[in-house]
Amino acid sequence: MSSLLRDKLLARLAEMGPAPDHQRLACEVLGIRGASPELARRLVAQALVIEDRRDAWRRAGDRICREAPAGPGVYVLKDAAGRPLYVGKAVNLRRRLRAHFAERRWRRLPPELARAADAEWQEVGSDLEALLREAILIDELQPTVNVQTGAPELDTRAIPTALLRDVILLLPSIEEDSVELIGAAVDGRTLIQRTRRSGDDLVVHAQRIMRFFCSPLARGRDSGVRAASAPIVFSWLAQCGERATRVDPHDVRSARELRARLAALFRDDRLFHERLHQC
Repeated sequence: MSSLLRDKLLARLAEMGPAPDHQRLACEVLGIRGASPELARRLVAQALVIEDRRDAWRRAGDRICREAPAGPGVYVLKDAAGRPLYVGKAVNLRRRLRAHFAERRWRRLPPELARAADAEWQEVGSDLEALLREAILIDELQPTVNVQTGAPELDTRAIPTALLRDVILLLPSIEEDSVELIGAAVDGRTLIQRTRRSGDDLVVHAQRIMRFFCSPLARGRDSGVRAASAPIVFSWLAQCGERATRVDPHDVRSARELRARLAALFRDDRLFHERLHQC
């Protein structure tokens, strides 16, 4: 329904006064003939509500897209009460959100997404980080529009056996002076650790990473450790991450040795090979 049609409905209702003829309105304005008085009343009321919702949806979209950054990240669309409706990722958040709120999408929009009134986002530095953070948010928030598929499974993915091993990946961060260290274990766990490229954080972070891979006590204890996300990492390596910088955590004997290995890589200007793209 167009705004012009809604305006026509409102104008005719005003003309008819306190006792409008809803059957006549349904016939002449909505093009629906033969409706009972009660059905005609409901159809007119529903048409006005839908169009009011469309205006609110359009205004929310204009504000959200105006505020959204043009960089890569993950986002959550929410209703007016703050309930999560949809989680997604994008190479360009502003462009993706504009697509969500494009006028042409209104007629095909899932009813739940018509309630979108706000959004929040988190910018990221790499495709893999976006994939992982999207999966984490879907698992945590259980948004109503996303198809809930459960945890990713290794046996449903075409991943070369050689890639199915514990790994530390060094990926770009949204912060220019930092690196995202992503750990993936063959038992399914993942860890995302942001550390400064200067190496100032590595005393603590190298110890944390070694505990993640080597200590059974680390399982589930650290809020940064996520279960069942490693298949996403291994799939990304197979499809997009062939040249990504990586370290085998079992090639070092201690946190000190890992710290030295990472610090040397941080100093290399050729550290990052991958570029943001859709995988």
